[in-house]
Amino acid sequence: MLQNLGAPTFSKKGTFIMEIHDKVVLITGASAGIGLATVRRFASAGAKIALVARSADALNHLAEELKSQGSDAVALPADLSDPLQVQRVIEETVRHFGRLDVLINNVGQAAVGTIADLNPDDFRKILDLNVIGPLAAMQAIIPIMREQRGGLIINVSSVVSKMQIAGIAAYAATKAALNMLSDTARVELASEHIRVITVYPRSTTTNFGKNALGVRQQHVPGSPNSSDTPEFVAEKILAAALHEPDEQYMD
Repeated sequence: MLQNLGAPTFSKKGTFIMEIHDKVVLITGASAGIGLATVRRFASAGAKIALVARSADALNHLAEELKSQGSDAVALPADLSDPLQVQRVIEETVRHFGRLDVLINNVGQAAVGTIADLNPDDFRKILDLNVIGPLAAMQAIIPIMREQRGGLIINVSSVVSKMQIAGIAAYAATKAALNMLSDTARVELASEHIRVITVYPRSTTTNFGKNALGVRQQHVPGSPNSSDTPEFVAEKILAAALHEPDEQYMD
């Protein structure tokens, strides 16, 4: 039997606080950047971690690092643009830990180019990863969370989804689509105690921009001049899991 998340904990001010210690947390894009920082932050809070990304070597090394520090972690390499692989890692997480309490849809990629010259194939690729992948993960985990009588889904979006920046409309559009999926799922699942949070990072000091598809010389979020560190964003993601606002911004 899958375990119940348990009764809510309340602070002295009456605000809801979720217990993270011993919760099973699946984090996508776990091998680098915001995902890696989030893995380490949740592990330090006592969570059991399912690590998901494409790089098997990086994930296995990270899992061994976490285990050496006393954390419970499992590496689950997968291409998250493939819904069948997404389904597999959800199922493998539940087989390994016996439950799955928190899903963090963090993985993402940018495609750059103005509307006039954007490569439609690049747009399709990031749609599969940034939108269809998280949707597949939510569809795989919702029946599990229903049986557990609750759970938490955190979708990592971007502030650019609420802006108009030349050259990154494709990426912003995928995150805007993810926002709408999150907003609607929040309403649809509220009565079943499945909570959905959207996190909005700003530009962050990662290799995100270097990994963008399309015209590389254009600016995309994640340049070395960005103001936030991955660790700062990870702290905000943990705060979102603890206090469960509908939306978590960086300021």
